[in-house]
Amino acid sequence: MRLRTISLLPLIPALLAAVLSSALFADESAKGKPISPKDGVIELFNGKDLSGLYTFLRDTKYEDPRKVFTVHDGLLHISGDGWGGVITKNEYRGYHMICEFKWGERTWGTRIDRARDSGVLVHGTGPDDGYSGVWMESMEAQIIEGGVGDVLVVKGGGNVPLSLTAEVTKDRDGETVWKAGGEKKTFERGRINWYGRDPDWKDVINFRGPQDVDSPHGQWTRMEVICDGGRITILVNGVKVNEGFDSNPSYGKLTIQSEAAEIFIRRWELWPLGKAPVASSPPAAANASGR
Repeated sequence: MRLRTISLLPLIPALLAAVLSSALFADESAKGKPISPKDGVIELFNGKDLSGLYTFLRDTKYEDPRKVFTVHDGLLHISGDGWGGVITKNEYRGYHMICEFKWGERTWGTRIDRARDSGVLVHGTGPDDGYSGVWMESMEAQIIEGGVGDVLVVKGGGNVPLSLTAEVTKDRDGETVWKAGGEKKTFERGRINWYGRDPDWKDVINFRGPQDVDSPHGQWTRMEVICDGGRITILVNGVKVNEGFDSNPSYGKLTIQSEAAEIFIRRWELWPLGKAPVASSPPAAANASGR
């Protein structure tokens, strides 16, 4: 039987084009336009590994020799032994973020007896070490004992434009507190306390204020950050605790911080605006609000 020889030469341009197209698509998904959830949930943490994420630490950069960030039992475990975070590879905009977390027992270094501290950074932009050599310049939804739901404009020393406007008032000690209908003020750096933050807050471990709406130590807390255009709304256990608008930028990467306190994450996801599942009933302590 005579075999027929088939030349692949005419197919080479098409094959090359397909390979290049695939490479360009992969690069576009990682570095192109910000992604918005449209048809369903985007699981930033899939419960199995760190796919779609990377880690950064101030001292070891992109290496994690101390295993600060691990995944086990369906949980993202951040030991807190280092300053840095776990970061999304992609940029996102127009989403309803849900993050469910609980504190561990371990604290470290100069914060061994201080309030447990972490946070979710949104709209991260610029270099990974743009702020104090450890985080991207961004907007922070604060996670700290006594201050879950504070907003921080995390501005470093670079040329990244960063600003957020909010309606605010002053507390007894002159600190800035979110209050719907209050004075409109634009912040290029600094903190906006959530409406119920205890004016007698102290930076001590296990601090808890009388109006705190996050769950007690060892229990799961649900934080929601709704990014709709330039508006950022923060809910804790279903209670609206803070809000800003005219955010610049209005998109970017997301980060969960490591700040010398052990924390566990069981859920970190982005939902299309208006389609996120409703939180269960908030605790009784959350009767008052800044609305």
